[in-house]
Amino acid sequence: MTKLYALIAVVAVAVLIVYNSLFVVNEKEQAIVLRFGEIQRVVEEPGLYAKLPFGFAGADTVQMLPDRLLRFDLDDIRVQVSGGRFYVVDAFLVYNISDAARFRQTVSGSIPQAEQRLRTRLDAALRRVYGLRGFEAALSNERAEMMRQVRDEIVPDAQTLGITVDDVRIRRTDLTEEVSEQTYERMQAERLAEAERLRARGQVAARQIRASADREVVETTAGARRDAEILQGEGDAERTRIFGQAFGEDPEFFDFYRSMGAYRQALENSGTTLVLSPDSEFFRYFQSDGLGGSSNSGTDTLRNLAPTSQGGGSGGAASGAANTGQSGAASGSGSGGGDAGGSGGQANAAPGQGAPAATGSQAPAAVQ
Repeated sequence: MTKLYALIAVVAVAVLIVYNSLFVVNEKEQAIVLRFGEIQRVVEEPGLYAKLPFGFAGADTVQMLPDRLLRFDLDDIRVQVSGGRFYVVDAFLVYNISDAARFRQTVSGSIPQAEQRLRTRLDAALRRVYGLRGFEAALSNERAEMMRQVRDEIVPDAQTLGITVDDVRIRRTDLTEEVSEQTYERMQAERLAEAERLRARGQVAARQIRASADREVVETTAGARRDAEILQGEGDAERTRIFGQAFGEDPEFFDFYRSMGAYRQALENSGTTLVLSPDSEFFRYFQSDGLGGSSNSGTDTLRNLAPTSQGGGSGGAASGAANTGQSGAASGSGSGGGDAGGSGGQANAAPGQGAPAATGSQAPAAVQ
């Protein structure tokens, strides 16, 4: 029984020694073998490796380091450009541990400590590169060149840490809050100024269009008025020519025609009152010897030409006097009835008399 326990103890110690003497390196890692704090070797290939056991007693120890690309971000870095304005920049850096021994010597193999140093160097490189350029450079095609310059500046410092910088990228470049407000205000002012210019040009164009339209209206109206006056003048000339030709062919008929027009115009409206002498030139065509010598022929003709109203309508009045060799006056007014039974008709002759006065062979005639 004692031998069995002794065998089990020997096996356990052997297993413990073997376990502390072996270590595994996978494909994503590299190992630094330390003996009493000194670097013995660096293992970069994956596999199973041996070392002295019992590292807790100061023998060999193994420090594992990543053997892949690593990245860290640098956020909200305030950088100043050459014009005095500021940007807020976000960048990131991609690196790998290329010299594990140096990495162990400089930063004791601590990745956070190494990234802190890289952060300081990257911040300084960004400030230098941005400080040499103007405000618009980071937003233009120069951005790729700026990233290359930042990488070139940080590579030598990273190599002293045993680190190789694979890439540096500027992820975001924004204006600071106060610069953004100023930029927005400037853009707004520029847009407002542009809008005013456009409105001014529109108003000028509108005035030009209105002036052109007004000028065209005036020219068109003047041309139409000129053509109308020309046509009217030609019509008047033609009318004058026709009247002259007619007068030249038959002056007596022309006088008769004009007199008939005057009769129609004088007698066509109701309520017309004429006070004329029977010997007036106006009645010369009412005086005719071919009607049996009766002096009432002119009066009858005038009565036939004058409008009459029958029944109870509001009639007109017409007056005339025709008497060969006698002078007199006839007046008539009507506001009511007709020839028979009318209540509004009245005829007066001889001024100042209630009844017609007859002198000679025939009294003046009044037609109503």
